Amino acid sequence: MKKFNLALGAVLISAGFVSCKDEAKMTAEKDVDRYVVFVDSINNLDAEQRAANWEAIAAEYEMRMNEAEAALATLENDENAENRINESRTKFETVKTQAESDMQASMNTGGETAGLADALFGPGNVVGNDMTFAWVNKDNILSVYKQFYETYDANKDNYSRQDLDKIKAWYEALDARKNTVEKEGLSSEDNGEIARIKTKFAPGFKLDRMTAKGDENEEAKDAAE
Repeated sequence: MKKFNLALGAVLISAGFVSCKDEAKMTAEKDVDRYVVFVDSINNLDAEQRAANWEAIAAEYEMRMNEAEAALATLENDENAENRINESRTKFETVKTQAESDMQASMNTGGETAGLADALFGPGNVVGNDMTFAWVNKDNILSVYKQFYETYDANKDNYSRQDLDKIKAWYEALDARKNTVEKEGLSSEDNGEIARIKTKFAPGFKLDRMTAKGDENEEAKDAAE
């Protein structure tokens, strides 16, 4: 009976060892699967989503990649798993290159936007994404409108459709700031001069945007043909 118990114990230990080994292998396979699925999910994001979340994406990628590479040892260098990992690594490097290129292009565009804002409102006068124009007050608002209009009038033939869209948004935000400034003691003389500037600017700007849009549509039509 004692010998039987010893034999049974040996069988149970062996079964437990095999079970643990199988479980470790299953975990390793799941790690590889998670890595592959994660890389595929990055590929499915659009450029804007990747750029906005790239730091988090890169950090999680490192974690998933390390898990997948560690899994290879458990899988005893399974050729299929290794090929899947290498394929996903290549996919990621392609996406990474594109994401970095997109982010650089975005930074360059931001620089161009800043240059346009500096020209229209003066260097150092931050427009910002919120476009509050908090630095505009009753004492300087007339000069802001003057510089804006004179700069626009001198360069209107050089602005792209995208530039005109930005200018429209800034102009509307500046007008919103004017409503606040009026309540803070804007003089009637300055208010009248601003009204004259607006009367000169608005009709011509509307026509310029319509013309730019027409030119853009015509260029797109020519490219399609």
